[in-house]
Amino acid sequence: MKLAPHLHRLGNDIVASYLIDAPEGVTLIDAGMPGHWKDLQQEMASIGRPLSDIKGLILTHGDSDHIGFAERLRSEHGVAVFVHAADAERARTGEKPKTPMGPSKLGPMLGFMAYGIRKKALRPIYVKEVSAIADGDVLDLPGAPVIVGMPGHSPGSIAVHVPMVDAVFVGDALTTRHVLTGTQRPQPAPFADDPDGADDSLDRIAGLPASWVLPGHGAPWHGSPAEIVGAVRSA
Repeated sequence: MKLAPHLHRLGNDIVASYLIDAPEGVTLIDAGMPGHWKDLQQEMASIGRPLSDIKGLILTHGDSDHIGFAERLRSEHGVAVFVHAADAERARTGEKPKTPMGPSKLGPMLGFMAYGIRKKALRPIYVKEVSAIADGDVLDLPGAPVIVGMPGHSPGSIAVHVPMVDAVFVGDALTTRHVLTGTQRPQPAPFADDPDGADDSLDRIAGLPASWVLPGHGAPWHGSPAEIVGAVRSA
């Protein structure tokens, strides 16, 4: 799905990842679930680019519904996978603390589970090798993505600011569709390791210049980071 020039989304409002189509190659943000591999192939074909044009994959954090096809892309196509050092172990092993589920509704929760089954999420494929990144890094990848540390949802959660496409990719730092309740509006994401820390981290994106804020779950936000931060906190 094309959102804007050079900016595409894979997946849907349930689980989303993103593609930056720059002249010098493609950068991916997140990898959804393993079954999103076909979505990636289809989107690359739609823009007329081979998988060999993918220069790097950045994970906003190491949770299983974001690492999806990362290992396949790395092992079969030699694409480097970048993740914050504090989430490297999570991406490699799936190890993480248990967090309270929080509010839920049966219908949306079952819908999320059913979608996960269709997209092969019950058997996550962890990433054997990752390249560690840190807050403030500017990666030598198409679009020159800037890493913004967003600890809270996980210790190594990040946002990725890409001025070329006027966008901030936020992973689960916030959501516009709660996967367990189905509520569709800007709000805190569930399953945060440290909810208070996640709220504090929102200040780190509030001042960024962008007209797109793109979460891992929910509809794209076409507006400023400051506006969506205010909406999340009012929620």
